[in-house]
Amino acid sequence: MTTTSPETSAANADQIAFWNSIAGQTWGALQVNLDRQVEPLGALAVDALAPRLGERVIDIGCGCGQTSFALARRVGPTGRVLGVDISSPMLAVAGRRADPEAQVRFLRADAQTHPFEPAGADCAYSRFGVMFFADPIAAFANIRAGLRLGGRLAFVCWRAMALNPFMTAPLEAALPLLPEPVTPSDPKGPGPFAFADPVRVEQILARAGFRDIVLSPHDEAIGAGDVEQSVKTALSIGPLGAALRERPELTASVEAAVREVMVRHLTDRGVRLPSASWIVTARIPEEG
Repeated sequence: MTTTSPETSAANADQIAFWNSIAGQTWGALQVNLDRQVEPLGALAVDALAPRLGERVIDIGCGCGQTSFALARRVGPTGRVLGVDISSPMLAVAGRRADPEAQVRFLRADAQTHPFEPAGADCAYSRFGVMFFADPIAAFANIRAGLRLGGRLAFVCWRAMALNPFMTAPLEAALPLLPEPVTPSDPKGPGPFAFADPVRVEQILARAGFRDIVLSPHDEAIGAGDVEQSVKTALSIGPLGAALRERPELTASVEAAVREVMVRHLTDRGVRLPSASWIVTARIPEEG
């Protein structure tokens, strides 16, 4: 079941507009490929969270729902999972995938401002969904308010873009064919690499009231599938996808260059390129 929060948020207006238009539609259409690409990294964060039977979990930026269902399997029939996202297109996919037997509810809301039930959950989790807040300190403080004393937090986020060839290699292959350079995003603004700096992440979480903060680096080759699946994914998301939406007539030439990259990284498990992420854990003190 999916519901919509009655609150409206101006704080993340740009991100809400972005994820409810072409980005959300694209990610929903590529759900199988994208889930395949990041599922092993999300699973590490689930293990770090260590949800227990009967616990209540908030899944921040749940997207198309794969992580919410994984969490539901860990908390069992007596637990509850609330999947929260701002993207209607992605939540529509999650709703279609829902298992009626699983204790999962989806909510369209902005986790930075949504009034969560005070101390209503035991833990919070995210797979690449917490790097897009306009005010991350306010967002994590709001998430903290929805957790009980002693509550836990775990998420996975990207390290520096330069350490992630799964994204940079296709882009670098395409750059000579693009008429204008791809402008890098503000490293501290909302975006996939906003949490690359571990010191910044520690400061954000500490100021939001979390303690026992640990960032563990993880390196793993990941992929969206075979060559064709990988090419389609690379051409559709991130800065390269945005550039081609502006200049679709360049798609054919860029596609050929990106395919060469994917063929070079083809293994017996499909295309695999290196990724670098942080597995982050934190805790709320037992006493407020």
